[in-house]
Amino acid sequence: GCSWKNLKKDPELFQNVSEGLRRLYRTKLFPLEDTYRFHDFHSPALEDADFDNKPMVLLVGQYSTGKTTFIRHLMEQDFPGMRIGPEPTTDSFIAVMYGEQDGVIPGNALVVDPKKPFRKLNAFGNAFLNRFMCAQLPNPVLESISIIDTPGILSGEKQRISRGYDFAAVLEWFAERVDRIILLFDAHKLDISDEFSEVIRALKNHEDKMRVVLNKADQISTQQLMRVYGALMWSLGKIINTPEVVRVYIGSFWAQPLLVPDNRKLFEAEEQDLFLDIQSLPRNAALRKLNDLIKRARLAKVHAYIISSLKKEMPSVFGKDSKKKELIGNLAEIYHRIEKEHQISPGDFPNVAKMQELLNGQDFSKFAVLKPKLLEAVEDMLANDIARLMAMVRQEEAAMPTQSVKGGAFEGTMSGPFGHGYGEGASEGIDELEWVVGRDKPTYDEIFYTLSPINGKVSGAAAKKEMLKSKLPNTVLGKIWKLADVDKDGLLDDEEFALANHLIKVKLEGHELPSALPEHLIPPSKRGTVFQA
Repeated sequence: GCSWKNLKKDPELFQNVSEGLRRLYRTKLFPLEDTYRFHDFHSPALEDADFDNKPMVLLVGQYSTGKTTFIRHLMEQDFPGMRIGPEPTTDSFIAVMYGEQDGVIPGNALVVDPKKPFRKLNAFGNAFLNRFMCAQLPNPVLESISIIDTPGILSGEKQRISRGYDFAAVLEWFAERVDRIILLFDAHKLDISDEFSEVIRALKNHEDKMRVVLNKADQISTQQLMRVYGALMWSLGKIINTPEVVRVYIGSFWAQPLLVPDNRKLFEAEEQDLFLDIQSLPRNAALRKLNDLIKRARLAKVHAYIISSLKKEMPSVFGKDSKKKELIGNLAEIYHRIEKEHQISPGDFPNVAKMQELLNGQDFSKFAVLKPKLLEAVEDMLANDIARLMAMVRQEEAAMPTQSVKGGAFEGTMSGPFGHGYGEGASEGIDELEWVVGRDKPTYDEIFYTLSPINGKVSGAAAKKEMLKSKLPNTVLGKIWKLADVDKDGLLDDEEFALANHLIKVKLEGHELPSALPEHLIPPSKRGTVFQA
């Protein structure tokens, strides 16, 4: 018959990605974490809610950089418990989430709710829970994402003592579980305090989730803005050490008139990009959870090697304390040995100093020895199960109705005359009765007649000479020619020639060319006729 041993070898079958991740975690990774006390050292065990929850966006910034206002701007609605002002107002962590009724749930109640992904936050104690709450409201934006507002980071030393809980550790806990971390900076007073640098460093394994917003950029001139942007990149480069440049979005993220309107175009394009980035989160949520689980599994493996080698070195009877001190002192060498023995890259190891501090409070004799079976299960998960889930992620993404964030500020960007780029470039004149090219046609006609047209048309060679004066590359001019030669006869009449010049102007002004000629640009005499090449 079929023994359960054979079943064990069969590949795991999952209904969907999040259920697959949950089962893999429970059956393969959790036993390894549990045996080597991973949860005392690095991060609490994952809960079911961690696998099912909506994508979350974490906002971090110094006080008065406009974090709460930014959330309000995205949702276009106030949320319960919101306070805004120049003095440090948000001194709480506020999870802004979807709920049928407006209301605030205090931290102590939040951490016992099994449906919310916050149960493990109770480890941070009462000082933190009194500063944590959930604002619920029925807002369409929140149907697809949740947003976490954090206390404004002050400049200087004093607040570290006054907080009463480990601020950086709480942020790190969130960073591990969110899909996007947005760091907000204020363009008209850019200073990065020590605590902020420390916070950014605490988020250092999550650079892939990080985006930067340079807010209030409408309050300074273009020249100042360039300098501030440069200074910001320079400072960030010293704090975040990644090979990629972190993406910075520049703008004024609230609904007030721009103080210095010069850069409106730039701000519109940047806001558009940021919205697209946030709108992609629901689609990429499964992939993000998969990545985070892989990161976690790699750390858990290294951790198991560290703990089991410490256990191996412990004497069975005498001199335990002195041996423990000696081992903690030699931790860097132990890392080095594990690195060589198991071919693990140094980047996978936890910070030495932090690990030494945590090891001080542990009883080494209670540590577990190396159990190859547990490690094999995780190896198998990383080598086989994850690859299969990866394929499922792709299928799920393909099968999903294009999921994206709707409502709030995300609505004003797509359609209507204020949509990005409306009535500009090739779409100029889209809602006018007159042919828009007609305005400058007299000028174009003068050039047209110097090219000695035959039967009212100029040849390709003659037109080419004229068009090359624009200094545009041949690929672009070729596309313009294809769009302008509406009747596909290889010649340009006066209307087509004017159209070609109009499209050159569009391109020179920095706009994109359309892939097909839009209705409103077709010369009036050629509308309603189908031309075959």
